Amino acid sequence: MIGALITTGLSFILSLCFIIIVFLKQRPNLKKVKQSGISFVLIFVLLYIVIYFIMPSVIVPNILVLNIIAACITVPLMYLLLMGGNVAIKTRHTGVFAIIGFLILSIPAIYVYGLFSLDNVHDSIQTEERDQAKPLSKNDTPIAVAPESARNKMQKAMSIVPNPQFYDLGKLQVQKINDKIVYVAPLEFTGFWKFIRGQETEGYFTISATNVNAQPEFISSKMQYTNSSYFHKNIQRVIYDKFPQYVQSGEAQIEVDDNGKPWYVQTLYRTMNITDKPDLNALKVAVVDPNTGGVSLYETEKAPAFIEGSISSEIASLQNNFFGKYVHGWFNSKFGKRDVRMPNESGTEKSVTPVFDENGEMYYFTDMTSPKENIDSALGYTMIHARTGELTYYNGEMNNGIMDSVGAKQIVNKEFPEKNWEGSMPILYNIDGQATWVVNVLDPNGLFKKYAYINAADSDFVVFGETANQTLKSYRIALQQNPSFVNSSDQAEIENVEGIINRVLVSTNDDIQIVQFLLKNDPIIYTVNTTIEPKAIFLTEGDTVNMEVKIRDEATGSVESIEIKGLTD
Repeated sequence: MIGALITTGLSFILSLCFIIIVFLKQRPNLKKVKQSGISFVLIFVLLYIVIYFIMPSVIVPNILVLNIIAACITVPLMYLLLMGGNVAIKTRHTGVFAIIGFLILSIPAIYVYGLFSLDNVHDSIQTEERDQAKPLSKNDTPIAVAPESARNKMQKAMSIVPNPQFYDLGKLQVQKINDKIVYVAPLEFTGFWKFIRGQETEGYFTISATNVNAQPEFISSKMQYTNSSYFHKNIQRVIYDKFPQYVQSGEAQIEVDDNGKPWYVQTLYRTMNITDKPDLNALKVAVVDPNTGGVSLYETEKAPAFIEGSISSEIASLQNNFFGKYVHGWFNSKFGKRDVRMPNESGTEKSVTPVFDENGEMYYFTDMTSPKENIDSALGYTMIHARTGELTYYNGEMNNGIMDSVGAKQIVNKEFPEKNWEGSMPILYNIDGQATWVVNVLDPNGLFKKYAYINAADSDFVVFGETANQTLKSYRIALQQNPSFVNSSDQAEIENVEGIINRVLVSTNDDIQIVQFLLKNDPIIYTVNTTIEPKAIFLTEGDTVNMEVKIRDEATGSVESIEIKGLTD
């Protein structure tokens, strides 16, 4: 194995040179030479076996540590065996021990150098800052089934798998297959003996990530090379044998092409200079065929088109940490903490949550909060593109003085204490100009119960619903009825609407009257604040109106101005 040879090569050469020097100077008898030779071989065979199982990446810190360990074991032992118990270190031998001492002292030096290189890691992230996110539209796919719910359903469907006692569900991954957003989870062996008996897994499960009523589907597709296989059929080992100089990020995930064939995908990175710190501007992705074990390496954005997550959630989480914490380097992250932002841990995958935009591209969402304790307001949030790794930070008017994801989950948790329902997968959206947390409500078994839309600037403004569309519509109507939000700005275009009043409802909110009405042959619910037109309170069935309206998703309309025939004209 190339990795094992490189990581122990220096200590091997150093120990061999030491043996030759002692042999030439001391002329030990053949018995001692034989004993030391056998010991020398056994030590490096043992080291090779250890490295075979731990698979350390071939980077400078790992090379130094492993060679120091090997040299510190081998050289003293060979010295004792060859010198026959005379442990006095001769002057001519001190050079070898000096080299070992130098190697040992280099470890803390590299560690300190790595601390002061953290700002370089921050600078290696492709970063863009924006003031405000686009408003949510009906073409977006903002609401996904919580992964806990998807995994729960898949677990219950395991009985349909041949020999289910051999397997458990692997890493859950959200992706798009044939234009449908689904969760995918491969079957993985439950242990070594199950691998020996089975040799190959049976396939994978899929389930809709947008339909809470969907049921899982099992796809039969046998795989020999998996995360839970052993020896040369283990995915991590397959990649390590080909690319030992790269660091593997987390566990490989399954991605399925449009023909239903699964592939294992693993994000890789190189380290910066002599440190173990990642270079986040040069990420790679390894794609493994689970049938043949063939490996292909790509730049993340040039991976096959069916791969949504060539950037893993682990790398996305790492990016958030370096972006927020080390904006001005390590010293500032400990003292002063100027501009420091800490990612919240509310995500569904390694503190991030995958979402899809209106173009069908996947991003990882994470909100950022202050490093100061007992502060539950969000400073902004990041969206990391799951193929390019580009990080977009939203920090504008929408994000000032709003609660963070932890606060949003706590609101849901306090709403249903008797049922032990909890909030999951909070995502921040701009809905009609209002920062809004959208949260899944799950029961203790991880099954979906409701959606919660929470106004991020007002913890008392919460709307619950059974479906995404119904909850969104109810939330928008509630916004229009609330005098604090009725004039909120958004990007909806103003349209001229004329019609005849069919139904009217007048309500009072904080001493301000809100008029809602329907027009004949028009499904849109229109809302007008009496501060815009005081005479709107006198609207009645049959009145003819001419209005300027902001219509949102053909469901609700906010009246900007109104003329009532015979009353205002």
